[in-house]
Amino acid sequence: YETYLNREKVEEKIRSITVSEHVSLISKIKRVREKMVDAQRGLGQNKNIVMDGRDIGTVVFPGADIKIFLTADVDVRAQRRYKELLEKGLKVSFEEVKKNIVERDFIDENRKESPLRKADDAIVLDNSNMTPDEQLEWFMNLYNSINKNDH
Repeated sequence: YETYLNREKVEEKIRSITVSEHVSLISKIKRVREKMVDAQRGLGQNKNIVMDGRDIGTVVFPGADIKIFLTADVDVRAQRRYKELLEKGLKVSFEEVKKNIVERDFIDENRKESPLRKADDAIVLDNSNMTPDEQLEWFMNLYNSINKNDH
C-alpha cells in the first residue's frame, strides 16, 4: 500500500520527522479528525482491511473483529524510528526522535478529540523484544486461532 496526494507518492514525506512534529497538533482540530475518520472508514467499508493508527480501534472502527494495541518501550520505539529515518537519508539525532515520540504521545493521549487509548476489547502486544518476523508470526497465530474458533 502506498500513499498518494494529487498523484504524487508521499509516503516518505508523511513519515518524516517534520511531519511527525506537527501531526499531533493538527490532529487535535475537530474538523480534521472528522474528515480523517470519514476517509479511513471509506477505505475499510465492506472490505477486510488491516489498518494502523492511534484511534483506529476506538474511534474509526470500534466494532472491528480484531483489535491489537501495539506498544513498546519508548527507547525501543525511538531506536526503530531513528534507524528508519537514517535509512531514508534523513539527518536526525536519536534524542530528537525520542523527544518527538514522547511529545506526540503526550499530546495524543491528552487531546480532546479521539485521544490515544487502548480499546477495552483490544489485545495488547508489547513488541519491544520482537523482530518483525516474530510479530508477524504472533499476528498470524492469533488470526488463525480466532478463525478456527469461528468455524
